[in-house]
Amino acid sequence: MGCIQSRTSNIQALQDEELVEGEKLDLLNGGEHRDQDDINQVVPVFKEYSLSELKLATNGFSSDKIVSESGEKAPNVVYKAKLDNGRFVAVKRFSRLSWPDSQQFIAEASGVGKLRHMRLVNLIGCCGEGEERLLVAEFMPNDTLSKHLFHWDKQPLPWEMRLRVVNYIAQALDHCNTENRKIYHDLNAYRVLFDEDGDPRLSSFGLMKNSRDGKSYSTNLAYTPPEFLRTGRVIPESVIYSYGTVLLDLLSGKHIPPSHALDLIRGKNVLVLMDSSLEGQYANEDATKLVELASKCLQSEARDRPNTKFLVSAVAPLQKQTEVASLSLMGLQKVAATSPAVLSPLGKACARMDLTAVHDILLKTGYRDEEGAENELSFQEWTQQVQEMLNTKKFGDIAFRDKDFKNAIDYYSKLVVMMPVASATVFARRALSYLMNGQPELALRDAMQAQVCMHEWPTAFYLQALALSKLGMETDAQDMLNDGAAFEAKKQNSWRN
Repeated sequence: MGCIQSRTSNIQALQDEELVEGEKLDLLNGGEHRDQDDINQVVPVFKEYSLSELKLATNGFSSDKIVSESGEKAPNVVYKAKLDNGRFVAVKRFSRLSWPDSQQFIAEASGVGKLRHMRLVNLIGCCGEGEERLLVAEFMPNDTLSKHLFHWDKQPLPWEMRLRVVNYIAQALDHCNTENRKIYHDLNAYRVLFDEDGDPRLSSFGLMKNSRDGKSYSTNLAYTPPEFLRTGRVIPESVIYSYGTVLLDLLSGKHIPPSHALDLIRGKNVLVLMDSSLEGQYANEDATKLVELASKCLQSEARDRPNTKFLVSAVAPLQKQTEVASLSLMGLQKVAATSPAVLSPLGKACARMDLTAVHDILLKTGYRDEEGAENELSFQEWTQQVQEMLNTKKFGDIAFRDKDFKNAIDYYSKLVVMMPVASATVFARRALSYLMNGQPELALRDAMQAQVCMHEWPTAFYLQALALSKLGMETDAQDMLNDGAAFEAKKQNSWRN
């Protein structure tokens, strides 16, 4: 979701206060930098939802909205929900007994919600109203690791994809550790999900410390960290043990009790561990390294297990096909994270990147969408400064009309500095001028500025979508198109009413 909720006319204030949604402008250096570990994914700001909002999004918590994302049974179930902007999200509904204190629940969720990383299924909201305890997270449309590993339909999970899973999850755990979220509860194949690009992500639900002080392991005791069996509590090193069990799952393609796996490893029967469907896909030395890593993770004494940074350093060098998209590796088609948008002519023009059509529409629209907005110019005395401002605007509009986009940029840039109240239309026109001039990074910046001026203006979202498409960021562009369509529909509904 791309909507920035506050308003300001000061560009520096925007940069200092509003770029909390994954630090969008960090992405302006190019789409290829999105894969760096220190870049947060563009996700909505964490918020508290009302119960009525989430009831509407889940059709009253309808049973047909339940998904098997977490492998959990009622009352802790996960719903596929659709917010009023068309975005799909996952809503996890807890039993009140798990969290008797609503304020404790909200505080814990808010803490997890501060984490932002492209290897996490980021938490974007919660609700602790009345008896309800609900978490809202990004929706992952391509199922769980459990589904792809144990219950596949068309093809087994390829070796290179399994390597990507262990690498990305190690990155996610290391980020959590760095951000002082050292304990992860019950890591297993259900906790790894695949996003719309087919990339594996670690569910943020496992970061929630439940009301029983970490007593979260209720699965088969054979896969439970030894310290939990001894003390009934988990510690930071427990997740390393669980990571080792996931490694065993990926190597074998089935559930193997760690004690049995360790016996095979000690007896040098490593090949017995390996999934027969992977034959010919891997080098023996790479498989051996992963088996050895699993053995280290599964040590009965917590102090003998490696830390998260060791995991990352051990698995990262094994990646061989980093340039191949996850969807291609898995043989999947792209699944949109939002419902199809009904676009206006401007939205359609932006979607097909028809700059000429966008220019024609912006010319016809003029400054109409800003009519009625506060404009301090109307109340100022007629001064030479105001006359210069109006002339600058006039020359900028003439240049824009005549497709002299270089001069349009120059005049509008002067105007932005001179105007006491920022104009969304001026930013929109300069954004298109930048696009015409082959500068999509600056166009995206201006489209975002237009959104700040009028935070539910569809044009601002459509222009962001156009700029993002030019930058090769298609998923984010589709999100912006859907957001623009949603606000357009909202505006039309208000006119009808």
